[in-house]
Amino acid sequence: MKIGIFFGGPAREREVSFAGGRTALANLDKGLFEPVLVFVDGRGRFRLVKPEFLQSPSLRDTLPADSSGFSVYDESLSSDALEATLPELRPEQFSSHFDLAFLAMHGPDCEDGAIQGLLEWYKMPYTGPGLVGSAVGINKILQNELIALANGQQKKTATISRDAYERADKAQFFQSLTEHLGLPIVVKAPHQGSSIGVAIVREADLTQFCRAVEQCFFTMTVQPDGWSKLSAWGELAADEKRELAQRMVSLDAGISFPVVVEQTGQVITHPAQLIEVLDERQGQPTRLASVNAEDEVLFEEFIRGQEFSCGVIQDDDQMAVALPPTEIYNAEAFDFETKYKTNVAKKRIPVGTSLENNRKIQLAVAEVFTKLGINVYSRIDGFLTPDNRVLLHDPNTIPGMSPTSLIFKQMAEIGLNLANSLTYLIRQSLRERIRTGKDTYRLKSQLASLDAQLADRKANPLPERVISFGESDESFANAKQQYHELAASGTVRPVLQYIKNKTESHEVPVYCLFKETIVELEAALNEPRHPLLIETTERTAHITSRYI
Repeated sequence: MKIGIFFGGPAREREVSFAGGRTALANLDKGLFEPVLVFVDGRGRFRLVKPEFLQSPSLRDTLPADSSGFSVYDESLSSDALEATLPELRPEQFSSHFDLAFLAMHGPDCEDGAIQGLLEWYKMPYTGPGLVGSAVGINKILQNELIALANGQQKKTATISRDAYERADKAQFFQSLTEHLGLPIVVKAPHQGSSIGVAIVREADLTQFCRAVEQCFFTMTVQPDGWSKLSAWGELAADEKRELAQRMVSLDAGISFPVVVEQTGQVITHPAQLIEVLDERQGQPTRLASVNAEDEVLFEEFIRGQEFSCGVIQDDDQMAVALPPTEIYNAEAFDFETKYKTNVAKKRIPVGTSLENNRKIQLAVAEVFTKLGINVYSRIDGFLTPDNRVLLHDPNTIPGMSPTSLIFKQMAEIGLNLANSLTYLIRQSLRERIRTGKDTYRLKSQLASLDAQLADRKANPLPERVISFGESDESFANAKQQYHELAASGTVRPVLQYIKNKTESHEVPVYCLFKETIVELEAALNEPRHPLLIETTERTAHITSRYI
């Protein structure tokens, strides 16, 4: 079966998606699937690319260089800049190149039902939740309302539209929010993921509050009472202007291009053009907004407690089964910077609480997954409060797909390595697309063919390949890398063997694949497994047995 790996896209999370495309390519079981890479550019066009395209450290690094010296995404380049090297693929041509679309994309247009609807129109099955679950999963305001209806949870929130915010007395509005929600206040852009467009206002500071709201609307004011450094544009040196314009390109920290000058309607696509326009408008009030600016902002009370993230998978009878939850600790906020750019946050599986509370988390997550119409898989975040309440938020319908993403670590705890996990995702997605009643016969045939291959592999196991390593962290890391490469080759069944000394060795179980050091590995091998991990493994055995 040919699998089109879709990555990139027009959303702010495209760098996360770029890494996810690399993970999918590296870990797809080549004994079952043939990967075809489909890069979705910033204008939403589909392009066939070679594996070399994914070798750069970031998406910006792999795109054509800009003669201005700025590092930009393709929306800032000419519309035909990619044509010569990256041929466009039209949706009506998809079926000539692959049999299923593996979606490693995130955010608006990628995770909200838009690409899912396009693929359904062209009778192309795709991975992940369907239209309903995707539409719910992208809207944080709607999620809060539906989760409250599903499980009765109570969490203080407020919203405001952009127009209402512009008319409001900012000081009075901030005061009313603090009276309703208390401090700190969590400010969120409702349609973003990867903690992009999230700010925490910790003090009764109006400037900090207004800056946070602008950040989440994806707007900036260039005037003396503006809330960003751009308000002092006329006083900046040329190199400072250039630095600020470059920072605007950032998808996670800036409002990114294209932006519109709201007073004139002029669209700015390039940082050099931004400098020219702001110089021309010096002294005039100017408001910049992303062309994809949010129209509402969500405010939530700050929840104190143990933060967790819990994946969910399902069986062929649509029974949702929650994976072991991961606790995130040692971080003030699990934001984009903490998730992807630092090693501050610590993680442990399961949550450092009682077995009863961990079970309570799993039950709450599985219930919301089902009642919100999500299928195949998801990751749902939340908090366990000091009085043992479970408060959920942000169902993530296409979780991040780096090799060390939380969802993959949780699937390893039930015995699925990276290659197995991707195979589950493809197979279960096929099963769920059949339920839509579209192109049913062909999808059933594809599912039957894949099931026959999986059954044959169980009846005739691949030859075992032992990978031995010693007591250094480096040898452990190299052995794990080799393990994943062999697992994805589809030619052998790799087994890790830890040789501690001349007389002692251990076969390393799959659930230890994500331990980072020998010290962590030895602790996991020598200590009894947590009861929640054992019972979750047993409860999912009817699912995992197909792939192991």
